[in-house]
Amino acid sequence: MRVNIEWLRDWVDIDLKPEELAEKLTVAGLEVDAVETAAPPFDGLVVAEIAAVDPHPNADKLVLCRVDDGESQHSVVCGAPNAAAGLRAPFAPVGAVMPGGSKIRRAKLRGVDSEGMLCSAQDLGIAESSDGLLELPEDAPVGLSVRDYLKLDDAVLDIDLTPNRGDCFSVLGIAREIAATQDLELRAGHGNAVPPDHDEIFEVNLEAGEGCPRFVGRVIRGIRTDAESPSWMVERLRRVGLRAIHPVVDVTNFVMLELGQPLHSYDLGKLDEKITVRFAKAGETLSLLDNRDVDLENDVMVIADESGAIGLAGIMGGSSTGVTDETEDVFLEAAFFSPDLMAGRARKFGLHTDASMRFERGVDPEQQSRAIERASELLLDIVGGSAGPLNESELPEHLAEMPAIELRHERLQSVLGLAVGAKAVEASLKSLGMSVSANTESWSVTPPAFRFDLRIEEDLIEEVARMVGYDNIPVIPDLRAGYLGTAKESYFSEDRLADLLAARGYSEIISYSFVDEELEAAINPDSEIARLSNPISSELGVMRRSLWPGLLKTASQNLSRQQSRMRLFEMGVQFSIRSGKIKETRVVAGLSVGSLLPEHWDGDTPDADMFDIKCDIEAIFAATGRTAELNFAVAEHPALLPGKTARVQIGEKAIGWLGSVHPALQKKLDLKTQVVLFALRLDETLNAQIPTYHRYSKYPSVRRDLAILVAEEISAKQIIDCIKEQSGAILQNIIIFDIYRGKGIDSRLKSVALGLILQDTSRTLTEADVDQTVGSVTEHLGRVLGATIRT
Repeated sequence: MRVNIEWLRDWVDIDLKPEELAEKLTVAGLEVDAVETAAPPFDGLVVAEIAAVDPHPNADKLVLCRVDDGESQHSVVCGAPNAAAGLRAPFAPVGAVMPGGSKIRRAKLRGVDSEGMLCSAQDLGIAESSDGLLELPEDAPVGLSVRDYLKLDDAVLDIDLTPNRGDCFSVLGIAREIAATQDLELRAGHGNAVPPDHDEIFEVNLEAGEGCPRFVGRVIRGIRTDAESPSWMVERLRRVGLRAIHPVVDVTNFVMLELGQPLHSYDLGKLDEKITVRFAKAGETLSLLDNRDVDLENDVMVIADESGAIGLAGIMGGSSTGVTDETEDVFLEAAFFSPDLMAGRARKFGLHTDASMRFERGVDPEQQSRAIERASELLLDIVGGSAGPLNESELPEHLAEMPAIELRHERLQSVLGLAVGAKAVEASLKSLGMSVSANTESWSVTPPAFRFDLRIEEDLIEEVARMVGYDNIPVIPDLRAGYLGTAKESYFSEDRLADLLAARGYSEIISYSFVDEELEAAINPDSEIARLSNPISSELGVMRRSLWPGLLKTASQNLSRQQSRMRLFEMGVQFSIRSGKIKETRVVAGLSVGSLLPEHWDGDTPDADMFDIKCDIEAIFAATGRTAELNFAVAEHPALLPGKTARVQIGEKAIGWLGSVHPALQKKLDLKTQVVLFALRLDETLNAQIPTYHRYSKYPSVRRDLAILVAEEISAKQIIDCIKEQSGAILQNIIIFDIYRGKGIDSRLKSVALGLILQDTSRTLTEADVDQTVGSVTEHLGRVLGATIRT
């Protein structure tokens, strides 16, 4: 919210420097992000009148102006198309300093001396572009400093309002806060009742129930089509970030900024019979003021006439009834739309307007008539015309009164840690427009209609704290018994897991829990999707069923920025639907792209593949002491490449996935290089085995190597398990040190070379012991797996 101090002074007497006021507002909870000046520095410019205009003797597009600055007349060469006798405009005489620091000097233009410069708004730095001189009112005092006359030393406050403070999205709202916090009087402001000149009204029907319980309108006929917005209004709009469009539109914007009540104006001649506020009909379409066509659904309120929808209620008007330069008769609208029914409706159409922002947060349901009166007053003054009576339509049963809130003395002191006197509490709340009734041990407080954020006792306590001043609340140490948490050896913390992955070269990311539905469906096509009712955008429309979408999007963005090697991981929640309910599961997921090792002078390294990432998973379970339980089973996943996909298991229980990205998904994301993914359920991954003591054997170990031939489809895991079944307690380790396929081997077989490490804890093994164990293992491999010794 941008607001300039001069506008605030219409409502409250401010005797603080801009920086001091910004600090006061920030301390009161309205954080001021920046204090800006209304115009860049310049000096010496005055209000001047063009006394006469003569043709330039040597140029068709230039004129020679005789300029009166109140002290003397100057000859000035000017090329502005609107230079005319009697016009008052900013004048920079010789010696004046312009924005940017340049100084005006006497010059000769096309052979004629020029003693200064007549200025446009762009020259003053208060407009991005200008078509001619800045035209000042006829009563602008000649000779007065332009900075003083236009109040260009004014300051603009850029306030970062929190979503709950919808009441402060106006000059009036900020002025109320200043008056309350600084103990100043809030003036009544403008908006006197405009007496009607005729009896014409335009019929309005309310059919949206609680969505629109109040609608105020007024017919104004015979406005001047050649009228322009006055410079003071154009300048005020500019200072808060709006440009002038049309006098009628400018007035509605001005009143919205001043009072916080959005208004809309219709070309009366384009309205068909009557206005109806209703919900849209299925299949109904609407062409908006920004020339976009939108398809409507029946949960969206519209303003309609007999021809159909003519505007999105509280968001944007339709192009069919908009005000144009030819409009002579207008119908003004000020309505109250329920915040609950407005929430998310603008985003549904990719819109974010000043009106929708205010209606979503809540506008004062009692000031629609005041806003129409203020707009009527301005319009009649600027564009003329004759006003009809106010036409107020309302549904009293849907105009809910603000409920009283009980504020207990004890609770107030307990939360603040400060004893605040009863009179101070009452004065603070009353200064904020609340009705306060004192009881023995509490107050009954009724918030004003415009404070939608006050609903519970703690809200009132916060208001008291703001009025007392957060800086005046003492810091009191929390004195209570402290208890250390219990550290469990059977649990491997998420922090330790993150440290382990970081030590192995991974970087942690945090991505949205909301993802693109198309990408999510490509990764998990067979699962039910949890859709958001009010998504932030179409690309964040569903809850993620996996952490892979966020990792893949991050990888894609980094690859497009020439980051060819990365290791990423994320720990977070994925969502699934079970029996109609959403279930949350915490997982750790990772991604690998590019070479196994960073670039090095010692030579290139191959790209990391599925087996390299398998080592990272094994390192996780080695840290938890559960390597023996870890298993990788051949499986298929729609997002992973067949033949390079494994289901990660603890025993026979599936806990995750590992594999290379499927080519179809790789093409969809425009990934030019192979990507490896993994995901593990944290509830199973973080369970650690409690370490137990094993005595080292003092007797030597023996190694025997075997080379066996087995069927191609038999995995190393099957071979190792088979050996362990038969070897007994003297087997300490199994090492697979070679796998061979090729010449001399049947194409259906493969050769696997193993090293068996044998050792006893009570004696030295004899040759006979070793031969017996190796023979027993060989026989068992042949019987169970059909293995034979390779000769």
